[in-house]
Amino acid sequence: MSNIRPPAVAGTFYSAEASILSKDIRSMLGRYAETSPPPKALIVPHAGYMYSGPIAARAYASLRPIATRIRRVILLGPTHRVAVRGLAMPEADAFATPLGSVPLDSQAMSAIAAMPQVSVNAAAHAFEHALEVQLPFLQMALHDFTLLPLAVGDASAEEVSGVLQKLWGGEETLIVISSDLSHYFPYEVARLVDHKTVQEILKLRAAITHDEACGATPINGLLLSARAHHLTPHLLDLRNSGDTAGPRDGVVGYAAISFCEEEHDG
Repeated sequence: MSNIRPPAVAGTFYSAEASILSKDIRSMLGRYAETSPPPKALIVPHAGYMYSGPIAARAYASLRPIATRIRRVILLGPTHRVAVRGLAMPEADAFATPLGSVPLDSQAMSAIAAMPQVSVNAAAHAFEHALEVQLPFLQMALHDFTLLPLAVGDASAEEVSGVLQKLWGGEETLIVISSDLSHYFPYEVARLVDHKTVQEILKLRAAITHDEACGATPINGLLLSARAHHLTPHLLDLRNSGDTAGPRDGVVGYAAISFCEEEHDG
């Protein structure tokens, strides 16, 4: 593979040492016994592992029963550094972390390349942490898989959902939305705000704002698709940086939510 996107936040958001990184993730994943139904899609946070890692691990632990089935991950997250219209694919052939390289899914990229809301933008991916921090967890939780990372900028929920519909696939395809919740409210205020946001997500109401979640646009797109596919959401964990490793005067909220295909009576 000639064009590999190197890790941009190894050593800051997570350890740059492969042995330490794998040990850290294994420890976080090992805290959770699996009880929830296996997911088709996940919402996971994307802060430094000391802050949001335990919450992200709760989501990734839910993949254990289906890890061998998943061959493709569609990963969406907000852009933090580069303004993007629509959804941006990278120019790379693979994304690297200290744990190795994940090949990008050229077939999936070709499938959406002609959609008007999709572009190729290497700059949007070069330093974007929201997508990168999910990769070591995916590498530890899954086996062999390809990746389609999409940096979501100025887009409608319908445009995001249209891309997801095109890539939906079957049990071989996992969709991951990378998003934190509220930012820098005092601890008790954040708990109230984030609880309300999560309740809206659990009701599949695609009206989340960027004050409520930095990944509001990809979340809303997922919620439209989840309704169309009759997915059932499950809250796995809801905490904030004041619960994990930070002060409580200004916190960032984190949720782990799974969306499952379940049998419905009648």
